[in-house]
Amino acid sequence: MRAYLPNDDDDIVAEMLGEIGVDSLDALFLDVPQNIRIEGNLDLPSPVTEDEIKGVVEVKLRKNLDLTAFLGGGVWNQNVPAVVSHLLSRGEFLTSYTPYQPEISQGIIQALFEYQSMVCQLTGMDVANSSMYDWGSAAAEAVLMASRVTHRGKALIASNIGPHRRRVIETYARGAGINVTAVEADWEAGTLDLEKLKEDIDDKTSSLYVEIPSYIGSIEPSPRDIAELLHDRNALLIVGVDPLSLGILKPPGQYGADIVVGEGQPLGSSPFLGGPLLGIFATRREREILRQIPGRIMGMTKTLDRSQRAFTMILQTREQHIRRERATSNICTNETLSATAAAIYLSLLGEEGFRRLSEDLSHRAAYLSKKLRKDVGLSSPPYSGSFYRDFLVSFEGTKKAGQLVRQGIDRGVLLGTETTHAFPHYGESVLTGVSDVHTKEDLDRYVEIVKDLLGGDP
Repeated sequence: MRAYLPNDDDDIVAEMLGEIGVDSLDALFLDVPQNIRIEGNLDLPSPVTEDEIKGVVEVKLRKNLDLTAFLGGGVWNQNVPAVVSHLLSRGEFLTSYTPYQPEISQGIIQALFEYQSMVCQLTGMDVANSSMYDWGSAAAEAVLMASRVTHRGKALIASNIGPHRRRVIETYARGAGINVTAVEADWEAGTLDLEKLKEDIDDKTSSLYVEIPSYIGSIEPSPRDIAELLHDRNALLIVGVDPLSLGILKPPGQYGADIVVGEGQPLGSSPFLGGPLLGIFATRREREILRQIPGRIMGMTKTLDRSQRAFTMILQTREQHIRRERATSNICTNETLSATAAAIYLSLLGEEGFRRLSEDLSHRAAYLSKKLRKDVGLSSPPYSGSFYRDFLVSFEGTKKAGQLVRQGIDRGVLLGTETTHAFPHYGESVLTGVSDVHTKEDLDRYVEIVKDLLGGDP
């Protein structure tokens, strides 16, 4: 068999088009609007050899900056032990496809089963699936799932959630005919305004999606009260989490969350220029909820003679290959390798190590925040509520936040993500996040660079 079968022969093309009942190749692209089509040939350079293209890539790679980045909000540059990548490369775990045949996939299925078990332990929930694409898709799928469970078409979201996740939720919801309403925050505290929440909840409300900690780092002081408000109206509470915060914060399952989602990337995966990521998804174990979970769930059983344990895929409600548009979800694959990395990472840390890491991140953020307030005179954060490892830094009244970020890059430090337009209540602001790659020297350097950029003492 030939490895490559060129189909650019006119007779072959004509035969293929005739088989599918199409007159021309252009007819295959009628759905593409004319105004966005490119007329003529692409302006591409002439072909080059493999060695030449290596040289081109190497020149471009030399332009990469060596930055100390203080980015947060969903993707963090965490330390990843070398043993994680070593174990991931083993044949039991490294697979290019979903383990549909359990008899030959026991290694990866058990790893995913362990991952699910650890997610349940972290979140305090009963059931977890074996991963979604990322935090945003997990949150959106949770909103759709809540609408299916409650048979209601109105979803509430907190206004202090991640802007990108908000757009993903709204896009998914629009396609499903769900109305999304943002509940205004108490911006002085940085948290949800419970009085506004009471006004927005009604008998058409299916759910509320809130992040604890929020995108801006703030921590809800009364999550149980939020859960009770929703449950009194037979609506569901969806909580988005940074999993590393759960070493010190109460698990959502303990204050009444119905669905928990989050980003598993900091659990053993590097940022990788934005992906792949790992969507966490966990729920309560109730039949009406369980049958609506997107993705798939791995389970443990026993052989017929009851002598050995075995692992298999026990729930696969997506069924888009069978039910098509009536499928529970169109999540087609999963982040198997990232989920396995998370299981390895968590098993290496252990319960005590995980708690210590969670505390350490909180301490680093508190140290940086205090230094920015005392040494530079900034509102850090510009809200009164508690925060975890991400927090806003307000530069209102000094310089443009975007300008400061660009100037910081010239000094070798990425100060964070500009949030001026996403959260105008805080004026010129930057979201800063810390991780375990940041040393005390890195934190002090951040403060000194900001002080210098702002012109010295406050």
